[in-house]
This record gives sequence, structure tokens and C-alpha cells, in this order.
Amino acid sequence: MTDRIVLAYSGGLDTSVAIGWIAEATGAEVIAVAVDVGQGGESLETIRQRALDCGAVEAYVADARDEFAAEYCMPALKANALYMDAYPLVSALSRPVIVKHLVAAARQFGATTVSHGCTGKGNDQVRFEVGIQTLGPDLKCIAPVRDLALTRDKAIAYAEDKNLPIVTTKKNPFSIDQNVWGRAVETGFLEDIWNGPTKDVYDYTASPEFPPVADEVVITFKEGIPVALDGNPVTPLQAIQQLNHRAGAQGIGRIDIVEDRLVGIKSREIYEAPGAMALIAAHKELENVTVEREQARFKKTVGQRWTELVYDGQWFSPLKRSLDTFIEDTQQYVSGDIRMELHGGRATVTGRRSDSSLYDFNLATYDTGDAFDQSSARGFIDIFGLAAKVASERDERVAVAK
Repeated sequence: MTDRIVLAYSGGLDTSVAIGWIAEATGAEVIAVAVDVGQGGESLETIRQRALDCGAVEAYVADARDEFAAEYCMPALKANALYMDAYPLVSALSRPVIVKHLVAAARQFGATTVSHGCTGKGNDQVRFEVGIQTLGPDLKCIAPVRDLALTRDKAIAYAEDKNLPIVTTKKNPFSIDQNVWGRAVETGFLEDIWNGPTKDVYDYTASPEFPPVADEVVITFKEGIPVALDGNPVTPLQAIQQLNHRAGAQGIGRIDIVEDRLVGIKSREIYEAPGAMALIAAHKELENVTVEREQARFKKTVGQRWTELVYDGQWFSPLKRSLDTFIEDTQQYVSGDIRMELHGGRATVTGRRSDSSLYDFNLATYDTGDAFDQSSARGFIDIFGLAAKVASERDERVAVAK
């Protein structure tokens, strides 16, 4: 029986050429797998047909937008996941759901190997292969660009020689990866980190310099998940999509950073994540109202470690599962409404309310009705500062003795 290889397929030049390239290099049959995580563009049926026309023996397509939003983006929201305090894991979050479908296709069609289109210097090769090893430990992995010397020049020449049904003349200066959670742009002139991004870099966001009239939105959360916008019920996918549109129109969610890649390289990245950044800002503020102080402090540490694990391709790891359990426990009271003003590149919280709020007006007020017993403060301060006081007295005593 001929070996079969499952290929993560986007419908673009490189992965279309990879179908025949892999077949010729290995003698295996290629099954193309396309997973829709909200990247837009062509329909899944168009992509499926192109894969078959390029030589795939089977084409597996999956609309995973709702799955991606609910099972991958929402956990990231609960963790307030921002890698290096800036990047909302746009690409990193989509890889495990794609891996899940790659392994499912390998099982369905009897494949022994999974192939992806990553280079040898990026994060995604690690995310794909570690995920595949975890979900399908018996499966092998190959990467045509990294392992079979498939360069872009060779891809164009191969496509023209074989008369493949793809456009080979247009060369985008950027490398772009996008899904419903956001959009990532790199390479080209952006590799010179002194160069500012030009207008053509952006697609999900309008320029914040001349914004439309301010847009006020009320986001309703239930246990950390957005369930309504302005009182209208939404699914996680709908919440992200609608806020992508509304926050994007105001230029919210543009990120320009030099990022620490897993492989040890620093890389300049441009991201657009209007819906994600608005939702994270709202979620953080609702946590400020509903999560107890010490729990909240520790959750920041857990959230940062969760974010690093997901960035590093460890979505399916035991530690990440354990951190999920802690984060999920912190969300039991994160329910209520956050009012935000979206305007000129900023998502600003202007109001918050929750039936599970820890904010007590009578304790917080400085006016008549103050329920806080101020006489307790002096004794609290004496005890709170006692250790530092004793240490200071010791320092003075030792210094005098010297």
C-alpha cells in the first residue's frame, strides 16, 4: 500500500506546489487538509477543488471558526493572554486547532506522516510538530520548505512548469497570517526595525488619526465569556467578529513589537487584533471588580506562564492543562457588564457593574455613610510594617557596632 501524507493546506502557492513536490520526493499520496479559522478569502469548496486539481488524492476541509473561537480564543481571553504584554497569540492559538484536524484526517485516511509549510526558523514548526507528536505520537512530520528544499523561486517555477491552477506572478512583500482573533504581518521592509509600517500593512483596522464618532459598547460577560453586546446575545465567534468590525473602524488593536521567538531569534512583527484587544481590556476590568485581591495577583503569574506555554507550542501539555483548571476556577464570578468607549485607537472602560462585585460603595466612599472603621488603620500599619522596622533597627545596630 502506498504511503499517505497529510498536508496542512492553505490554497496558496507554496502549499499547492507542495502537493506535487512531496509526491515526487517521497512517492507518497498527498491528502490536503484545509481548516477555516476565520482567515477569510476563498471558500472552502474552492480551496478543496484546487487541492484536487494540484494532485491531492483526497481533500479534507473543516469550518472550525466556532470551535476556534469557543475552545481556543475564549481560554486565551480568560487568561488575558498577551505575550510580552502585547501580542494576543493570534497565530499561536490557531495552530492547535489545525493540528487537531490534521491528526483527525491522518486517522481517517490512513496517513503515516503529517506535513506543514513552515520554515526552519519560525515558531510554527514547533507548534505544529509538538502538537502532532502529542495527539498522534505514531505520526511522522515533514516540512517541504525546511526538509525538501522547496523555496519560493522553485515553487513558482514548478507551478509554471506543471501549469498548476494558481497565481504565481504576484509576490506580496509581506508574510501574512490571519484568523478571526487577529492578523500577523512580517518580513519585507518591516525587517528593518527602524522602518515604520505603511498604510498597506493594515487590513483589519482603519487609521486612528481621523476616527469616526466615538462608539459606545456594553459587553456582557458570563463566567469570563462575552455573551451579549449592547444587550444582544452573541456567540464567542460573533462577539469577536462584531468587535473586530467596531473596534477596527476606530483603529484599535494595532501592535508593533520586536518579539522573542522560541527559536532564539528576535523578530519584528506587526499585529492587528481589534476585537481581541477590546475584549481583553474589558475582561481585565471586570476581573478587577470581581476577583479577590490575592487570587488576582497570583492569576497574573499563572496567566503569563499560560501565555508562554501556548506561544511555545505547548497547548496540549500537562502543565497547560493544570493552569487551565486554576484559570477556570477564577472565572466563576467574572460575570457582569463593561461599558467601553471605542475611539481613536483606544478602547476605554467607562463603566462596570456586576451582581458578584467585590466593590462596596459604603467602604469606598469618603462621604457621609462611610462604613470603614478608620480607627483600625493605625494598628494595621504598626503590624504591617513591623518586620521592616525590626530589620531597619538591626541594620543601624550592626552599623554602629562596626
